Amino acid sequence: MHQKLLQKPATYNNNNRMENIASVQREYFLKGATKDITFRKQQLRKLEKVLKENEPLLLDAIYKDFKKSAFDTYTNELYLLYHDIQEAIKKTRSWSRVKRAKTNLPNLPAKSYVMPEPLGVSLVIGAWNYPYLLSLAPVVAAIAAGNTVVLKPSEVSLNSSHALEHIVNTNFQPEFFSVVEGGIKETSDLLNQKFDKIFFTGSANVGRIVYQAGAKNLASVTLELGGKSPAFFTETCNLKTSVKRMIWAKYLNAGQTCIAPDYILVHKSIKDNFLKLAVEEIEKNKFSIDNENYVQIINEKNFHRLQSMIDPSKIYVGGQCDIDSRIIEPTIMTDVNFEDLVMKEEIFGPILPVIEYDKLNTVVDRVKAGPKPLACYVFTKDRKVRNTILREISFGGGAINDSVMHMTNSNMAFGGVGDSGLGSYHGISGFQAFSHFKSILDKPTFFEPNLKYYEHTKQKFKWIKIMMGQK
Repeated sequence: MHQKLLQKPATYNNNNRMENIASVQREYFLKGATKDITFRKQQLRKLEKVLKENEPLLLDAIYKDFKKSAFDTYTNELYLLYHDIQEAIKKTRSWSRVKRAKTNLPNLPAKSYVMPEPLGVSLVIGAWNYPYLLSLAPVVAAIAAGNTVVLKPSEVSLNSSHALEHIVNTNFQPEFFSVVEGGIKETSDLLNQKFDKIFFTGSANVGRIVYQAGAKNLASVTLELGGKSPAFFTETCNLKTSVKRMIWAKYLNAGQTCIAPDYILVHKSIKDNFLKLAVEEIEKNKFSIDNENYVQIINEKNFHRLQSMIDPSKIYVGGQCDIDSRIIEPTIMTDVNFEDLVMKEEIFGPILPVIEYDKLNTVVDRVKAGPKPLACYVFTKDRKVRNTILREISFGGGAINDSVMHMTNSNMAFGGVGDSGLGSYHGISGFQAFSHFKSILDKPTFFEPNLKYYEHTKQKFKWIKIMMGQK
């Protein structure tokens, strides 16, 4: 059954169908069923159940897309999803509670509080590099907050998209949660509909289009984008452990990770040793599909884009490219400068440029001059150096003496800034991304001060200034 399902041709929907999907969900949302906390938790439990029941289908589909192993799919995607679902089930009720706020002097006596409410009908547009995690993690947040959801998976990872469509559309009511497949036309047709929330993961170029579409209907928009994320290796770092962690993070998913270290800034005093240890670590890991710790480049278009970035004269290790298998071996380039082609855009593949530096402030200024990255990694034992980089460079999130792992901590918001994104999610931040918080002033009628009302006397004016702390 799985084989037949995953080979079916894509079925695309016209604009009328998209309009119908959005209007049916809006009608359902307005009935108020999704506002019930018990309902939300039931739907989250159902999502967890159907994902676990269909794990063989999900694993088969993603392997067909780019040879991602069961080990990596579970540890990089499904495990994190299950964690998000379980956390949402446990905490949705507390996240949804009315929160008291302080009441200022002019409004006394009164109570003030903030009421979370769902935004409404939401559209989630997923990404191909982690097709389950980056599609369903925002869905979990949307359901926890009480929204209805239309999910548009990436058509680039087509088999994974088919699997998600099958799992969701055969288990959930379409007026509550529905998957729509398709490409640019179908995405454009969806963006023409009125959604209350749009959540997009992908490139900055497409993100700008999504943002403009959201503006037409004044929809709340979250953009999870990318960028060239630097990794600083200073002369005081624990080099062996630092290289080990960085190499794993860089070549995870063959570099097709939005928060992977995009390039290395290494102090000249440790550069040679850094390169030696990096090569040893690559050899030790034996990256390959057979060893279940490597994947294909997603398609030929991205393969050729990456291949064009490799300058043969600057290859330190790797560089071999096989178009038939869509494999680019782990590659390190040295003697790179900021003007090289490989430094002009986010790499999003298994190519690691290494830039030597002497003075930290020089490279910090160079990073600051570019678009704000999604992540930044600092490998150092020097607190002053660490604080300088964290203070001077604006970026979405990052780690000290580690790489990538910050996004697995749902107690911290995950998101970009500037060119690398707008808004954040994970844990309570995801709930907040799909919620509106109503501010309420609840005032009794037994007491009514007369200061704000006409007539405007000098005595009233005097008391008002006293209340404002003025003489």
